[in-house]
Amino acid sequence: MDIATIIGLITGFSLVLWAIMSKTNITTFIDPASFAIVGGGSVAAVLMCFPLKNVLGLAGVLKKTVFTKPQDPNTLISDLVRYAEVARRDGILALEGVVSEINDPFIVGGVQMAVDGTDPALVEQMLTGELDSLAERHSDGKGLLEALGKYAPAFGMIGTLVGLVIMLGGMDDPSTIGPAMAVALLTTLYGSMIANMFALPLADKLGLRSQEELLIKAIVIRGIMAIQAGDNPRIVEQKLKTFLPHRLRGSSEEDKAAA
Repeated sequence: MDIATIIGLITGFSLVLWAIMSKTNITTFIDPASFAIVGGGSVAAVLMCFPLKNVLGLAGVLKKTVFTKPQDPNTLISDLVRYAEVARRDGILALEGVVSEINDPFIVGGVQMAVDGTDPALVEQMLTGELDSLAERHSDGKGLLEALGKYAPAFGMIGTLVGLVIMLGGMDDPSTIGPAMAVALLTTLYGSMIANMFALPLADKLGLRSQEELLIKAIVIRGIMAIQAGDNPRIVEQKLKTFLPHRLRGSSEEDKAAA
């Protein structure tokens, strides 16, 4: 679980709620009609932008921002180096014995193709194609939240304009101007909160999760290609650690350099 996402959401809404309640009653900021314009209008716009099945899958997309735990690349590299040692010592066919202990279907597919003697160029092409498809699916999920963040403030402004028109239509009674103006501005507030405290931050978190997963998959592809080529396990490790910043490469490489 990504506790940072939960802390950020709770903290943001709590601070706004505290600022409201420290000055006035919370009921002043609750208007169902205003929320219907912003919330309903934003969802309607998203429905026009994306297929229905994508919109219905929004809950699953949101779960990834909280419940997806990024894989440790150093652990992955250690596993791939171990597979390289098995292939180097006992032959690539010996990797059939380790397939059952691998939980990642992407790695299993790549290793199985290597064991079956599939042409290396075809192995790389198939794995890269799967990587591109994954990136596209991630982009679709991120795009949903970005669209919601884009349209919510716009519908907030639409709601404000509607409220101003209603207010100006009742100018004959000055006592209603203040309350009517307050209600009109609520839609702008709702739109800004949905965009900047929910949709856009979660879209950025999805982008980060996508980068992390694509990095993992890229390491797997490079590792499988190196194993199939019969590279020395130490060379495999050095190749794979080039994907990582120096602070994440662990101590083994530094120790070797010192030696």
